[in-house]
Amino acid sequence: MDIKTASALRRLRLVSAPEAVSFLLLLVCSVLKRTTEFNAVPVMGAIHGVLFILYVIFWLDAWNRTKWSFGTAALYFVLSVLPTGGFFADRKLRREAEASVIAARARQEGVVNA
Repeated sequence: MDIKTASALRRLRLVSAPEAVSFLLLLVCSVLKRTTEFNAVPVMGAIHGVLFILYVIFWLDAWNRTKWSFGTAALYFVLSVLPTGGFFADRKLRREAEASVIAARARQEGVVNA
């Protein structure tokens, strides 16, 4: 994996957890808006919107660089629209990055011809 691909995965991973947290907070704010006079939906909506747009941009970049199959790319997108999906995406992306580092080291040491 080249450095640009690793950077694309890292950016996607770094935005996935905050995007998930903002989504959960937006849901909480929506409930509070309906049950109390507290209304933070406009603020949380804007924060979540920015994080979601960043996630989609980084997802497209990672898909382009990693050459994921359509199914893998679709999975990462579906995880972005589920309330806790960003946490699962973060964990899956971390495992993928670790596996690619192990494979790169093995290639460098001449252990495998991958």
